Amino acid sequence: MTDFISTNEMAIRLSFFFGVFAVMAAAEFFAPRRALSQSKAVRWYANLGIVALNTVIARIVFPLAPVAVAVAAGDRGWGLLTLWEVPAWAAIVAAVVILDFAIYLQHVMVHAVPVLWRLHRMHHADLDFDVTTGARFHPVEIILSVAIKMAVIVLIGAPAVAVMIFEVVLNATAMFNHSNVKLPLGLDRVLRLFVVTPDMHRVHHSVIPHETNSNFGFNLPWWDRLFGTYRDQPEKGHQDMTIGIDLFREAAELHLHRMLAQPFTGKPGEYPINRRDWETT
Repeated sequence: MTDFISTNEMAIRLSFFFGVFAVMAAAEFFAPRRALSQSKAVRWYANLGIVALNTVIARIVFPLAPVAVAVAAGDRGWGLLTLWEVPAWAAIVAAVVILDFAIYLQHVMVHAVPVLWRLHRMHHADLDFDVTTGARFHPVEIILSVAIKMAVIVLIGAPAVAVMIFEVVLNATAMFNHSNVKLPLGLDRVLRLFVVTPDMHRVHHSVIPHETNSNFGFNLPWWDRLFGTYRDQPEKGHQDMTIGIDLFREAAELHLHRMLAQPFTGKPGEYPINRRDWETT
């Protein structure tokens, strides 16, 4: 199983990516939550263009994929999970949950440190919120994210199967919870007990700083509730809330070349987490 996953890692990930993307894009078309305010053609070419660019850059900077790193760590007996004799299924579940928690902490970190917020704010500068927003990250942030992920994989000794499951689930849920899909409110209330829903994560993309600094989870919703960063609904409601950040409000900023320059433009503003932000929640 490990050899199969390691050999076919890219094919497996791409299959799930395109499959989930197609399903969510169709769902957005037939049951949209909000009317889009910007050109879909411009946004999609830029947001999907950054995905292609990030994939190439990540492969150049990190010749070994996270799954391959997990295989290498396992062969050498590295990591905390290798120190205890636990069933394989328990090690897989533990690794997936720990990796998800690490992503939550990383997300809080890029909101807390002003220089990292400069990188991450490109994700928030999208003026609409749909399935492509979930993959809109600056290449430098992607490199940082992959490095942190690999470090966690080695530290805990995550099984290769767990890493593959985590990668597939994280990509799928990122597209799901960034999608512009209208779910029945009752279904949303149930789903958000187990997974981050579009209505839950949309609050995080509000232009209001203390709403931006909430609902950091990408997959599991429990960390926000546990650490007090959960916000149920946006103050102005989902139809009237404003998506984005206050610095990049022009439609021209949605183009790919402008997106790449955003970390080096302007000031961090009021968004990096500080005591005042938390006192206003």
